[in-house]
Amino acid sequence: MVRDQAKNSDTIGGLARAAGVGVETVRYYQRRGLLPEPARPPGEVRRYGEEDLKRLRFIRSAQAAGFTLNEIDELLDLDASDDRMRARELAQARVVAIDEKIAELRMARDALSGLAADCAKKRGGPCPILKAFDPR
Repeated sequence: MVRDQAKNSDTIGGLARAAGVGVETVRYYQRRGLLPEPARPPGEVRRYGEEDLKRLRFIRSAQAAGFTLNEIDELLDLDASDDRMRARELAQARVVAIDEKIAELRMARDALSGLAADCAKKRGGPCPILKAFDPR
């Protein structure tokens, strides 16, 4: 953690700001067991350190890569065990899921593009886009 971040991220609010998330996100990750909750000395607030910030950033980066929170939990456990094969399997499964999502999005884009073209051609009456989404 950078020196000035260390001053600002020792509380939950500072940790959240340093990671670019909300305090409730930090608390949610704690409830899920992804982020440890430091002890609170009597009469004081909990303090977070550089390792907490690194872990929180890892969680956010893994989410951005498309991993679910359950998969991230497993990845965090794998980090401690150094099980490279399982980490690779998780990554490969995520690539397959992303490829499937890309295919779905391409089909949706193509369908919507076709509807937009039909709408542009048609003069009068309801737009084909609106008709396509009408549940009746």
